[in-house]
Amino acid sequence: MDEILAFLGCATPQKWVEQALQHPEELLIDHANCEKKAASTALNLIYLYIDNMELLNKMSRLAREELRHFEQVIALMKKRGIEYRVLSASRYAAGLRDKVRTHEPGKLIDTLIVGAFIEARSCERFAKLAPHRDQELGSFYQSLLKSESRHYKDYLTLAEKVARQHSSKEAAVQQIAERTTVFRAVEQRLVESADNEFRFHSGPVAA
Repeated sequence: MDEILAFLGCATPQKWVEQALQHPEELLIDHANCEKKAASTALNLIYLYIDNMELLNKMSRLAREELRHFEQVIALMKKRGIEYRVLSASRYAAGLRDKVRTHEPGKLIDTLIVGAFIEARSCERFAKLAPHRDQELGSFYQSLLKSESRHYKDYLTLAEKVARQHSSKEAAVQQIAERTTVFRAVEQRLVESADNEFRFHSGPVAA
């Protein structure tokens, strides 16, 4: 978790953790949505970047794993009598993607860095939540830490490799550092500032 926290630059506010415990149904429903969206993102990258074999392989495995997590979450919901209903999307992912460049290879590099931040934050929040949930949910969240951490590394590694394909090693390192700094600041603002409604990736809900 030290590496994850260093990458993120800030921890989830304690107020959000407290609110998560007060919204168990919304937490599970939006968790299911997040897993489904993560699989969709990976599949979208597979369709868009067919010339990058490493990306195709990593995203294919990631999509399968995210869909397996989706199946596990909806099974938990069914077991607990939670109806899978429509929830509006949080501002989190859209807020991050708003800063993605529109030209290539910058678009792909930024999209992969955004993916790294989403996976890293998910990992950090599962670690925060696990000790406060019942044994079944706590164990499930703990089991997700390894995969979320691996997904974060996969996204970041791919971003670094794409950057190196299009510039010198020094320029690539500088670009990744600069773009990571940009998204880190946006991500911190999104998770620390007051939000209108509770979601898995929301900031603390305003009173």
